[in-house]
Amino acid sequence: MTEKITANTLKQMKLSGEKIACLTSYDACYASLQDKAGVDVLLVGDSLGMVLHGDETTLNVTMNDMIYHTRLVSGVCQRALVITDMPANSYIVPEKGLENALRLVNEGGAEIVKLEGGEFVCETVSLITKHGISVCGHLGLMPQSISTVGGYRVQAKTEEEAEQLKQDALALQKAGAVCLVLECIPAKLAAEVTQILDIPVIGIGAGSDCDAQVLVVYDMLGMTEKKLKFCKNFLTGKDSISDAFKAYVAEVKDKSFPSAEHSFD
Repeated sequence: MTEKITANTLKQMKLSGEKIACLTSYDACYASLQDKAGVDVLLVGDSLGMVLHGDETTLNVTMNDMIYHTRLVSGVCQRALVITDMPANSYIVPEKGLENALRLVNEGGAEIVKLEGGEFVCETVSLITKHGISVCGHLGLMPQSISTVGGYRVQAKTEEEAEQLKQDALALQKAGAVCLVLECIPAKLAAEVTQILDIPVIGIGAGSDCDAQVLVVYDMLGMTEKKLKFCKNFLTGKDSISDAFKAYVAEVKDKSFPSAEHSFD
C-alpha cells in the first residue's frame, strides 16, 4: 500500500486483520526512513523528554516542544499517519485542551492527538473531536501520571483494575476516540480490550493480540541502556537503520513480534 494512511485506513486494517506497525519519531531524518520503510503510524511521543532531553520523566515536555518535533516529522511523511502526544497538563481543562490540540494540528501538522487517561478525560476528547480533530486515547501505564501509578511497572493486574480499564476504554471510544494505546498491561487483558472495541488498539508491552504495535525508536534500535522486556533490538544483524525499520514492519505484519517472551502475564 502506497496511499496516505488515515484514521479510516487503520480501522479497515483492524477489520481485515492486518497488523499495524507504529514507531515513535522525533525528526525529519528518521521520519523519512521510517515512512519509506513502510511504518504505518509515526507517533511523535512526549517520550522525547527522556530520549532526547535526558530527563527522568516526560513531565517537563512543553507544547512548543511537541509542535516543533511534530512539524519536523509531518513535513516529510508521504504515507505514514502522524499522531502527536499532548504534553502533561495541556488538556486538564477541556477548553484549553481544544486550544492546544488545534495548535498541534495547525502549527505542527499532527493528524491525530493523543491524550492519557480514562473517563476523566472523556469530556476533553468529546470537545476536541466535535471540532474535527481526531483523538487517540492511552490507558495502562500512563507516563504523565508516573508519580501516582507507582513507577514504570505493569498496570491493571487485579480483577478490579482490569474491569476499570475496560470501562475506561469503552468510555473513550464512546467519546469519539479513533484509536487507543495500551501500555504495559497483561496480554490477556489487552486481547479482551482489543476484542470489545471497534477502534484499533495499539499495544506497547501489551501482547501480540492488539491490532497494532508501537515501540520507542531508540529502544528498537538498541540505543538505550535499559533493556525492556517488551522490546527487541531490530538493528542486530542488519546493515542499516533502514533495514532495521523494514525488519520491524515485517515482524509486526507477520505476527512474529511481539512473541510471548515480550509480553506480560
